[in-house]
Formats: sequence, structure tokens, C-alpha cells
Amino acid sequence: MALTIGVPRETFPGERRVALVPRTCEALGKLGASVVVEQSAGAEAGFPDDQYVARGARIGSRADAFQADLVAQVRSLGANPEAGRADLAMLRSGQILIGFGEPLTALQENADLARTGVSFFAMELMPRITRAQSMDALSSMATIAGYRAVLLAATTLPKIFPMLMTAAGTITPARVLILGAGVAGLQAIATARRLGAIVHAYDVRSAVKEQIESLGAKFVVLDIDTGQSEDKGGYAKAQTEEFYRRQRELLTAVIREQDVVIATAAVPGKKAPILITAEMASALVPGSVIVDIAAERGGNCELTRPGETVMHRGISILGPLNLASSAPFHASQMYASNVASFLKLMLAKDGTLNINRDDEIIRETLVTHGNEVVHSRVAELLGWSPTAPAGGGR
Repeated sequence: MALTIGVPRETFPGERRVALVPRTCEALGKLGASVVVEQSAGAEAGFPDDQYVARGARIGSRADAFQADLVAQVRSLGANPEAGRADLAMLRSGQILIGFGEPLTALQENADLARTGVSFFAMELMPRITRAQSMDALSSMATIAGYRAVLLAATTLPKIFPMLMTAAGTITPARVLILGAGVAGLQAIATARRLGAIVHAYDVRSAVKEQIESLGAKFVVLDIDTGQSEDKGGYAKAQTEEFYRRQRELLTAVIREQDVVIATAAVPGKKAPILITAEMASALVPGSVIVDIAAERGGNCELTRPGETVMHRGISILGPLNLASSAPFHASQMYASNVASFLKLMLAKDGTLNINRDDEIIRETLVTHGNEVVHSRVAELLGWSPTAPAGGGR
């Protein structure tokens, strides 16, 4: 029997994205799957119901979406711990759930998903290997976040970014420092350069120097050992407190020359490292701006308050949350493409789903299966055996 896919409306406060867009519904339909979308699920992202119907999807109730063989969400329970709990009763054993779920931090929520019997695939656990690039939803959302962070900084800064030669005199360009050169950081560099700023960037991984310079920014070199700065997945590794102390000391001299600092440093499953202390922030001149993309993980700046703008000695410190949702049309389009690519990996020719746990991509993203927590790292954090039943395998 062909696979049915349900797309419920997102219920996390302020979330405007949708898991599948009309174009991907049509593509999945050609592979033999049928899609039911909750009424108005895509409206806030710019995809009205009639566009879904035109591309072969069916519009239904929330219950209809959750009755599908597979439920595709942007935020599953772990990433939507309060409102998402109302959906637990609609999940059933043997069902597939795909979405962001904070599996390394929202442990109780993921344990609760295991008890429902669903097979939950967490999109943030997608391995960074060549074969999975088209499925890398974290990178897609980071691209949006890096772009939006620069726009936030540009509208907050009491200066303009580019150099202008005018009859009233020359306007000097703004100076922007990007901390962290992952996907978000690289997009921030590119966006700030397009706006005409002088851009510097720093990352503990010296291997990204070439990427930074290819975008027109100057790589900041600090006299500090960064030899063990990257894990096998290409993510920055957590460092010792002594490392971060020395890093902050050397960065202070760089920061005091900037108009804008955009902090993007994050370590998966861990609190964001403090890169900017209150003392370092005070080195900026009044009117300067810090945009802390890592606010959802506690922030790279000591003064960041998630979801708020803090004023400190005339300096604006922004802690934006869910930046990807601020550009929901393209964020949804990119996320839907990632999900569709992932589904194509598992879809058999007859339209049924094949969960091949020998495949690295499937194995590394599968968190719960058959009432068990099967992801070894999540199980370890829970104190469970990865092969023990979720009801009591402690």
C-alpha cells in the first residue's frame, strides 16, 4: 500500500514554517506517496491551501494529518515541548515521524516519543557526509539565520554599511566581525560584504580560513592552539575553559575596533560557549551592535537575553530566536526539499517505506523505533541501553 504523508500545522509560538510545500508534495506524489495537509498549515509561509490542492495534496483536519503513515513536521515534540504535547495521543505504534526534535537536549520529550511506538527521525542529527548534503536541514536553516542576522544588525546600527562618496563628504564603511564560520557565519560574511561592510571573521577551526577569504573577509588569527577544534562531523568541538579564557582575552583587541559583532558559535547538544564577556562588550563604542545567533543555546555573549534586546552602555545586544521562521517562505522551501530528499532515500519503488538501519544516514537520524531509544548517543544521555525498551531500560 502506498505511503500516506501528513503535514500538520505548526503549533510552536511564532513558528511560521511548514514541513512540506506544494512543489514537494507533487514530487512525492510522483513517487507514489499521497499527502494530506492540515487546513492553513502553509498559509503563514505563503502557501495557501489551493496551491497544495493544485499540486495533488489533500486538505484535511489535524487528525487527518496525524492518521497518515508518516507525519512530517518542522518542530516535533522535543522542539515544541509545550504545545506539541497535545499531539502525543494522536501518534501510534509503527508510525513514522520526521522533524527537528532537539534529541540531545530534550531528553524527556524524546523518551515520551519512544513510548508511543513511533519511529522518530531527527533532522538535526543528519550526518555531514557528501551523500546527505541535500538532506542537511540544519545547514539550510543556518543559511537563513546568517542572512537575517546581518539585516537585523544593519537596521539597528545607527550607521550604514557601505562606503559612500557624496557631495556631503565620504561615509566610511561599517566594520563587522563574524564569530564562527559555519554555514550561518559564512552566509553572514557574504551578506555583510554585499552590503558594503569591511568584514573580519574568526573561527577556532583554522581550516575555514580559505572559505572566509574567498567571500572577501579577513581571517582573524589568534595566538592560540586550535589543533583539536573540529569533530569528525565537521562541527566545532567544545573546548576547555582555559582555552575560552585565552580566546576572549585575544578577541577583546579585535572587538573594540568593530561596529557590529555577529556571534554564531554553537556546539551540537551543548550550551553555546561564552565568547564575549560583559567586559569585552564594553570595549565597543556606544551605538555598536551585537547580534547573538546562538541565543537559543544560551548565547555567545554573557549579556544576551534570548528573545530580547539588551542595552549595555549604549550598545545593542540582540538575542533573536527562530531566525529561520522570519523568512518562512524560503525556509519552508529549503526544509521541504531536505525532507523530500530524505524520504526518497527510504521510499521503495512500490511507494512503501524501507527503514534500512544499515544505511548511515538512516541509522544516525533514527532516535526512537519499536518503543525503544535506538540512537546510541541519546540513549547514553538518558541512561538507557540503546536496545532496551523505552519503558524501563535504565
